[in-house]
Amino acid sequence: MDFIETLRSLWESTGIAHSIAYGEWRNYVMLLISFILFYLAVVKKFEPLLLLPIAFGMFIVNIPGAYNILYGADHGLTDQQLWDKYAAATGTPDGFTPSYGLFHYLEFGVSKVIFPPIIFLGIGAMTDFGPLIASPRSLLIGAAAQLGVFLTFCGAIALGFTGAEAAAIGIIGGADGPTAIMVTQLLAPNLLSAIAIAAYSYMALIPIIQPPFMKLLTTKKERMIKMEQLRPVSKREKIIFPIAVTLVCGLLLPDALPLLGMLMLGNLLKESLVTERLAKTASNELINIVTIFLGMIVGTKALGSTFLQLQTIMIIVLGLVAFCFGTIGGLLMAKLLNVISGGKVNPLIGSAGVSAVPMAARVSQKVGQEYDPTNYLLMHAMGPNVAGVIGSAVAAGVFLAIF
Repeated sequence: MDFIETLRSLWESTGIAHSIAYGEWRNYVMLLISFILFYLAVVKKFEPLLLLPIAFGMFIVNIPGAYNILYGADHGLTDQQLWDKYAAATGTPDGFTPSYGLFHYLEFGVSKVIFPPIIFLGIGAMTDFGPLIASPRSLLIGAAAQLGVFLTFCGAIALGFTGAEAAAIGIIGGADGPTAIMVTQLLAPNLLSAIAIAAYSYMALIPIIQPPFMKLLTTKKERMIKMEQLRPVSKREKIIFPIAVTLVCGLLLPDALPLLGMLMLGNLLKESLVTERLAKTASNELINIVTIFLGMIVGTKALGSTFLQLQTIMIIVLGLVAFCFGTIGGLLMAKLLNVISGGKVNPLIGSAGVSAVPMAARVSQKVGQEYDPTNYLLMHAMGPNVAGVIGSAVAAGVFLAIF
């Protein structure tokens, strides 16, 4: 009898039995989606550093019965719910230890908004603001690329989302995963899984999404424009820039400082040349560790039972709209600058106005060389690209200040 009970216990602990008992068919759908993301990351190499941890997090959490093991049976319960649960079981809640899993603690990096600013610290330590300093007009392209953020914000409100939820959805258009996670966690944590997956997925799909708009909105003649070499930027300028940007943005929009301040600190560590060890750690070990944890946790938010809903589909569609209009806004501003400059600006660099560094700039370079292999747009595109990072952080600060 004991042997039979043991076998029954082992069977009931399997994911298969859990799936049969609770009918979690949606988990299997998410498993299939995770396989698609694995394919895009490993075979197509679409932003694998982000997409692979996300795909694995989505994969592991949707194995039937895995959620309670990874997060613990008591994850998500309020203090009152914990009290009621253990009081009913033991007669008193005194001295009990809640059942939490490893991911419950790793999630603090997201729920307490710790990981996104650390990611920005690493991005700052890897970023060269020289192209932006040499060509300040790039700021206009970075600002115009936020068109998708605010248009989608209005569209989400029209579809019935609250102002805070619409702000979190709109920020997908900034093409900045850490910013999207931070804004969503602070304004609409119930939408975190859908928004985070949309933001990172569209960032990874930049090479597919952007080129059609780049070719549609520019002429062949414009795509073949060769831009003048950027002026040299002094070390003094590179040191003053992060300090000045932090001061100005801090005075005007302090809500943007958690992201923007860490971005500029990372850049100052790099450009000062007196903290090389810190800059190296921030741009390598630290950001790599946090990226693994952030990607995993974001992936685990895509649990089939809560993710596969009509609302999620609406967010995915709105995120794509935000991303497309962000690209369009940058391209149109670059075309305007081309007219103003007398034909000296290649409009293709406008698509790099979104915040995805350096993927968007590489796409500008790639499309430009399709029409002229001797045309090198990468450094010119990096100006709008890093301006987009600043622009998305400012847009996030605006939403946080309002809501």
